[in-house]
Amino acid sequence: MRTQIDVVLPCLDEAAALPGVLGALPPGYRAIVVDNGSRDGSPEVAARHGARVVREPRRGYGAAVHTGLEAAGTELVCVLDADGSFDPGELPALVAPVAAGTADLAVGRRRPVSIGAWPWHARAGTALVAALLRQRGVPLRDLSPIRVARRVELLALGVTDRAFGYPLELMIRAAAAGWRIHEHDVRYAPRATGTKSKVSGSVRGTVRATRDFLTVLRSVDGPR
Repeated sequence: MRTQIDVVLPCLDEAAALPGVLGALPPGYRAIVVDNGSRDGSPEVAARHGARVVREPRRGYGAAVHTGLEAAGTELVCVLDADGSFDPGELPALVAPVAAGTADLAVGRRRPVSIGAWPWHARAGTALVAALLRQRGVPLRDLSPIRVARRVELLALGVTDRAFGYPLELMIRAAAAGWRIHEHDVRYAPRATGTKSKVSGSVRGTVRATRDFLTVLRSVDGPR
C-alpha cells in the first residue's frame, strides 16, 4: 500500500496557479487547500482538481497553515505555497530524511531559476532574518515556505503566531526543542501568471513580513 502524505497549501487568491500546482503533486501526496478568504474562486478551482478544501476565515499565513495541520491526517505532513513558485515534485527529497529518521524537520533553501523569481527586497529581508537566526543557534540560510515534519510533533511545538511570523517561530521553537533541521536546495521560480505574492510582490509586503519576523525574534526564546 502506497504511503499517503498530506500537503497543506495555504491559499489566498491563487486560482490561476492551483491547477498546475495540484496537477504536479507526486502520487500519494494529497492536497489540503486552506482557503484564507479568496475572492477569485480558488476554493472551487481546488475542489475541481481533486483537493480537499478547508476554509480559515482568520486572515494570516500562520492561521491558514495551523488550520491545515489540524485538518491533516497523515503522520508526515508537507507545507507548500500554492502560487506555483515551487515544484511539488521536489517534495519527496524533503520527505526522505524525515521519513528515514535522520531529520525532524526538512526545509527548502530557495535557489532562484531566474533573476525575477526572488525580488531583491524579499531576498534582503530573508537574509537579515536568517542571519539573526544563526546568531541564536538556528542553522538556516532561508525561511522558505516549503517544509516537511511529523504532524503531531509540529502541533506540539505550540507555535502561536498566526501571521507571517509563523515560520520563524516554528524554526526557533524547533531548534529550542533540539530538532534536527535539514535544509535542502529547491528550485524557486516566478509565481504563476496572474498571481501576486502577498510578501515578496512588493516592498511594502516584505517590510510587513520582516516586521512580523522581528517581533517574533524579540518574543520567542530560542535554543540555549
